[in-house]
Amino acid sequence: MNQISLIKEYVEEVYFNKPEQVYNELDWIYGQKKEFFIAFYLNSKNKIIAREIISIGTLNTSLIHPRELFKGAILRSANSIILAHNHPSGSLEPSDEDISTTKKLINCGELLGIKILDHVIVSDKGFKSIMEVV
Repeated sequence: MNQISLIKEYVEEVYFNKPEQVYNELDWIYGQKKEFFIAFYLNSKNKIIAREIISIGTLNTSLIHPRELFKGAILRSANSIILAHNHPSGSLEPSDEDISTTKKLINCGELLGIKILDHVIVSDKGFKSIMEVV
């Protein structure tokens, strides 16, 4: 496996407002044999502050705990978060676990005042927003 940076700080002006941008930013993840759960931390103008790999899982699952996700957001004073993870199988359909995890993280974010803007599944076959079914 190539060297993968767990955290990428953004200095340039990169703004996200649609799932396709997440897909394009994560081209390095296509073909990975494990699930990567990634957070993009954004300021109040949706400029990306940082990207962080929160979890590296197995072939078909990735553990994510709210404390790990929101710790990075709080430390960076993020206003909102965009979530993404890959499906090594290539499927773009969210699992029941994907949906329940997203709902749980949205609820946690509401308590903290940090909005989850989107959760995008990516693979070499394309992308899909889980928010369409949440």
